[in-house]
Amino acid sequence: MKTFFTVLGASIAFFLTIAMFGTSGWVRPPLQTTQNGFRGTGMDQIHTRAGVAAAKDANLAPAPADPAEPGEELAGATYENVQVLKNVSVNEFNRLMTSMTEWVSPEQGCTYCHNTENMADDSLYQKKVARRMLQMTQAINTNWKEKHVGGTGVTCFTCHRGQPVPANIWFTNPGPNHTSGFVPRNNGQNMASPSVGLSSLPYDTLTEYLADKNIDNNAIRVNATTALPTTKGKPIQDAEKTYGLMIHMSEGLGVNCTFCHNTRAISNWSQSTPQRTTAWHGIRMVRDLNGNYLEPLTSTFPAARLGVLGDAPKVNCTTCHNGQSKPLNGAQVIEPYPALAKSTEVAGAAETAPAAEPAPTAPAPTPVPAPQ
Repeated sequence: MKTFFTVLGASIAFFLTIAMFGTSGWVRPPLQTTQNGFRGTGMDQIHTRAGVAAAKDANLAPAPADPAEPGEELAGATYENVQVLKNVSVNEFNRLMTSMTEWVSPEQGCTYCHNTENMADDSLYQKKVARRMLQMTQAINTNWKEKHVGGTGVTCFTCHRGQPVPANIWFTNPGPNHTSGFVPRNNGQNMASPSVGLSSLPYDTLTEYLADKNIDNNAIRVNATTALPTTKGKPIQDAEKTYGLMIHMSEGLGVNCTFCHNTRAISNWSQSTPQRTTAWHGIRMVRDLNGNYLEPLTSTFPAARLGVLGDAPKVNCTTCHNGQSKPLNGAQVIEPYPALAKSTEVAGAAETAPAAEPAPTAPAPTPVPAPQ
């Protein structure tokens, strides 16, 4: 009898378990795996197929406008107060203006930047910002082509996605602001910030590492390059800040650490993937854009467009990538718009972005992935 009840109890437990999993709707979602390192290193990117499809649908590049009709008239000689695109043909100029409206202000139209009663008027701050953003886009596609953006390039849509203000911008985070009582001392962390994956890591690493164009190039490095210490090293707080920045980059690109690093030797360039070199330049490109193009616009933006500390909106990795390793699914967006692919003559003493600095001294070799 005891054996009977034991078997009965085991059978009931078995069928209840089957019923629980069979009726709860729980199944392991189909996975999509991409190997980007040497076999045996575990350097894989693992996503759900549904997640990959959703990210792809959310990052579709718009079709380029029909090519402009040939013409020799230049925009600078035809229209008043054309500064950045003065050496572009009138037809190409008008085509680009139409595309920019669709990329940035499809609902507001031309009036978002222009006084349509006097198109040469510079009274709207949006026009002044747009002029500088044109220069920034040209600089990205020129100065950073070989180092980061490659032949895919960027257009206004890469960041704006049909919105006047890009969704993924950021400001300096001042932390808690108590007007009375004890002044909080949290060492700049222990506040759930999206920029560090809602973790307890320092919540304003972007200001320290991506806003300052003159930052020490070794500021982010915390790993020793030798087996035994040869210097005093850096405090744990610096390691936490670096890790916070790495989380931002990982989430901004929709990848994990092994997209760039072999985690058995994080600091070793020879065991890293080529993507690490691209990311190295990407960090410096973001500093260039924030320091040379966006921060100087602080006085141009109205107060409502500034952060709580009065700083200008800035870009980070997510601004362009939007959760993908290649923005807009890697679409070649710059080829149809030659005016954005190179610097054009600018009237006045326009600020020119510096060229990209040299690559690390020990760039990574291209790994040969094993067959899937």
